[in-house]
Amino acid sequence: MEFAVIQTGGKQYKVSKGGLVSIEKIKGEFKKGDKVSFDKVLLVDDGKDTTVGAPYISGAKVDGEIIEIGRSRKVLVVKYKQKSRYLRRNGHRQPFFKVKITSIK
Repeated sequence: MEFAVIQTGGKQYKVSKGGLVSIEKIKGEFKKGDKVSFDKVLLVDDGKDTTVGAPYISGAKVDGEIIEIGRSRKVLVVKYKQKSRYLRRNGHRQPFFKVKITSIK
């Protein structure tokens, strides 16, 4: 089973061909069905030998297709100080892209 480790949105993800991965939203105009490619590939393993980048593998590329664009569940942020009548509530929904990996080169 071939897999790769890519970096996007300040995080690292282990991906394999045909797999789904939920990543941070990428800047720019994207819509459902668009093709995206990741060139920050840190590691590639094809079952026989492993290639490790320093820090990235030059020439390596992982292609994917955007399946879904959405926002995750609401996270409640609460600031509270006891005995001083201080309470602040704030909600946050992080945007994400769900990407299906089509090829690892």
